Amino acid sequence: MRAVRFSGVGHPLTVEDVESPRPGPGEVLLDVAAAGVCGTELHFLDGLLTPARTPITLGHEVAGVVAALGEGVDGVAVGDRVAVHYLHACHRCRWCRAGDDHLCDAPLGFLAFATDGGFAEQVAVPASSVVPVPAGVDLPTAATLCCSGTTALHAVSVAGVRPGSDAVVYGVGGVGLALVQVLREAGARVVAVARSARRLELARELGAAVTVDASAGDVAGAVREATGGRGADVVFELVGTRETGAAALAALGKRGTLVYVGYSAERVEVDPLAMVVPEQRIVTSVGNRRAELVEALELAARGRLVTSVSTHPLADAPRVLEDLRAGRVVGRAVLVP
Repeated sequence: MRAVRFSGVGHPLTVEDVESPRPGPGEVLLDVAAAGVCGTELHFLDGLLTPARTPITLGHEVAGVVAALGEGVDGVAVGDRVAVHYLHACHRCRWCRAGDDHLCDAPLGFLAFATDGGFAEQVAVPASSVVPVPAGVDLPTAATLCCSGTTALHAVSVAGVRPGSDAVVYGVGGVGLALVQVLREAGARVVAVARSARRLELARELGAAVTVDASAGDVAGAVREATGGRGADVVFELVGTRETGAAALAALGKRGTLVYVGYSAERVEVDPLAMVVPEQRIVTSVGNRRAELVEALELAARGRLVTSVSTHPLADAPRVLEDLRAGRVVGRAVLVP
């Protein structure tokens, strides 16, 4: 079968013929329908993240059709349309037992990080990691929700957003556009911040009450103006640079929460006094729980979580990633075998 392989920093991605996987005990084999192209792949290419082994097949956002069952699998049938929770939890450790399976101490697999991902014609995954895709949700959309939609849901949960909150989404790529919609559903008033006029336009269409052009200058000042001088109750930082981190902190109001979702190799300086007096806090949000994938798919089935998706063949993976890096992808891109 064909697969997009990553061999390390400085090596180009290659489309290679590799042996098709076979489902082991407790696993299912999927015919991949689509796999989302995410900023995480850029982090691999840049060396900010390092997979457990190379070469490895990239792609952690996967949806497809069950092609075969391994020994002992029940509750899943050949022909089922499914999406994959990319961190395959053990369901036994203390984090899993507490419902935080995304923090699993002993995962059975981790697509594109420790085990081969979905930029391929087929992938084998634990049956416990697959989630049925509801009728009315196409598989390319389902693939993107495995990360962008679920990451947004988890970040809002971590932040404890309340109805009526002023919430800033700083960076409106795939996760940011999902965040705009999830925050709208939570009853927040959304301020979207980006440098792309097209992305800001899309954010308005999806529910942002205010948009701020980050290239125009004073982001924090614009946020304070949009919130009657109070500052934001919560800022979701999806970019992770020194500049955006400083602006996000400056945009917070009293008891405001800064939620780091995005990251880069850059560092951010914090003035404790400036945060202590207004009782602000910084928290982080990583990935998502399997239950949040179920929720994201249900929202999509009800038309409450919409994704603009473009499809591309596996061979175009390098070009699509460069388009993502250059900001030319509006919405989400997926690779199809």
